Amino acid sequence: MKEQNIYIGNQPLAEARAAWHDALTSCGFFGTTHRHRVQVVDALGKRTAEPVYARHSSPSYNAAAMDGIAVHFGELVGASEANPIRLPPDRYRHVNTGNAVFEPFNSVVMIEDIHIDADGNAEIIAPATPWQHVRTVGEDIVATEMIIAAGAHIRPIDQAALLAAGITEIKVFREPRTGVIPTGSDLVAPGNVITPGDIIEFNSTLLTGYLSQWGAIPKAYPPVPDEPKRLREAIQKGVDDSDMVVINAGASAGKKDYTAQVLAELGTIVVHGVAIKPGKPVLLAIVDNKPVIGLPGYPISALLTMRLFVREMVYRYLDMPLPVEPEIEAVMSRPVFSTMGVDQFVRVNLGLVGEKLIATPSGKGAGSVMSMVRADALLRIPAGSEGVAAASKVSLTLLRKQAEIEATLVVIGSHDNILDVLANQLHRLSPPVRLSSAHVGSLGGIMAIRRGEAHLAGVHLLDEESGEYNISFIKKFLPELPLRLINLCHRQQGMIVPKGNPKNISSFSDIAEHGHVFINRQQGAGTRLLTDKILRDAHLAPDKIIGYEREEYTHMNVAVAVASGSADVGMGILAAATALDLDFIPVANERYDLICPDRFSDDPRVSAALEVIKNDTGLHKKITALGGYDLCECGTVIYRQP
Repeated sequence: MKEQNIYIGNQPLAEARAAWHDALTSCGFFGTTHRHRVQVVDALGKRTAEPVYARHSSPSYNAAAMDGIAVHFGELVGASEANPIRLPPDRYRHVNTGNAVFEPFNSVVMIEDIHIDADGNAEIIAPATPWQHVRTVGEDIVATEMIIAAGAHIRPIDQAALLAAGITEIKVFREPRTGVIPTGSDLVAPGNVITPGDIIEFNSTLLTGYLSQWGAIPKAYPPVPDEPKRLREAIQKGVDDSDMVVINAGASAGKKDYTAQVLAELGTIVVHGVAIKPGKPVLLAIVDNKPVIGLPGYPISALLTMRLFVREMVYRYLDMPLPVEPEIEAVMSRPVFSTMGVDQFVRVNLGLVGEKLIATPSGKGAGSVMSMVRADALLRIPAGSEGVAAASKVSLTLLRKQAEIEATLVVIGSHDNILDVLANQLHRLSPPVRLSSAHVGSLGGIMAIRRGEAHLAGVHLLDEESGEYNISFIKKFLPELPLRLINLCHRQQGMIVPKGNPKNISSFSDIAEHGHVFINRQQGAGTRLLTDKILRDAHLAPDKIIGYEREEYTHMNVAVAVASGSADVGMGILAAATALDLDFIPVANERYDLICPDRFSDDPRVSAALEVIKNDTGLHKKITALGGYDLCECGTVIYRQP
């Protein structure tokens, strides 16, 4: 059995990039111009390696620009309605558009401006000018004229001009052919039935897509199992067929990570392990004078390390400057902590709330694909920093167009499945509104409103003394803020259990007595407060509930925990149980509201959302279909302050 690898380094990012740059220059990947000739008809989108000049003029002869007759303009001097001029057949010639106009003719009269009599004479009642309705030689393109400059991307109109000028073949920069090799014995093709331990192979689609956007020609190879011999054969084939190779997974130090071992046998390892997060295990090597890049297996790690090390390679190979990615300043909504000595890259969501552009971390974990789907920008925390404080200004690299960010409605607070349905309805508006939601619990939503970081906040906080939802908490935490509390729905809360409730769970007393595993919501969530109230009423201490300390941030995450078997029961809404075909034990009917500060009442994004919530019957039907919702007060103002 292979021994555990322990040799991954922790090289600073700048040093790793410099070493890799030197290696690419030494092997000829950098510093060499990569050009080849292609047919013009196949050149769409390619980039010219040299200026292209016309081989001949276009048109290459004097050509009729209209249907009519070719004449000598001097024959028609003085022609008028009172003095028509008749030309016999030997003094004009019938021409169609595009026909050559030969001497002695030097003008064309349109067919609608002449009359031909029975003897074939052409009667004309207006004079002509020299080269009237004639496309003269070189009118469009003159021989030796430059058609397209070096470094230009070929468009369809450029192809047409080149062909018109007699050019059928041009020299272009050759895109780097890039082999992408996914590795792992646990990989299965998308669409197959998966069992525990199987991983759907989607990383090659992710990586080839970005490589194509950057200008490479990628080729994804079939997944390679964790076998050194098979991996060695696949890498060698990729190197033989390509200009560079990207290997996904197997770059770390696990017992089945063979990439470093194989690359050390086939070539030279330049870098293995960089002080970045995510992406530390990245591996950079040269095999047969060609670069081979070993990326971590987690999709976000793979993508970020490819952005750091491969994107520049493609542009340099194409002899193009690396495009400057737009940056923007924003205010962090909450602190982000970082490990000293590591360059950390954090995905963030953005929203323009009032005059402030607010940045909120969009997710955690290098395997969280949706955090990158939802991300608007990247925050880089330098190696010498311990993190970023809340309310501090940060510089971000944009991943999304600024216009989309400016059209974003920021909703922070309690999670509900309705928000996804609402987001879809808002996206269909003209102009579309993009909804960005952060699930931090009801109290977290109230605090976001207090700090001016959200347009709306979802809340469902029960005041045990009054039995009222939300209002007392608003008075306590937002006492001076003019606002409206608008109902979104009434919904059923309860226990989510597996289909058929195999353990016959009916109460928290059952959970405590039989040692069933519970999955909880985070501190500050309305569902967490409801759970704690039920425990107090039942005189149960939290430490009697196995799993009480384990927290999730959404109802759907609770439902997934139950569906996967990692928990026996959790508190959530009926819609989440229904979505995953689980059983549900009702516990409470609650009111879920939206806090809307008056300062945003006229904001078009807020106005659009509130209009859809109150009057969009299509939205109401979709919400009702989720199960467990009552929309009797949907869109109604429950409370106004002051």
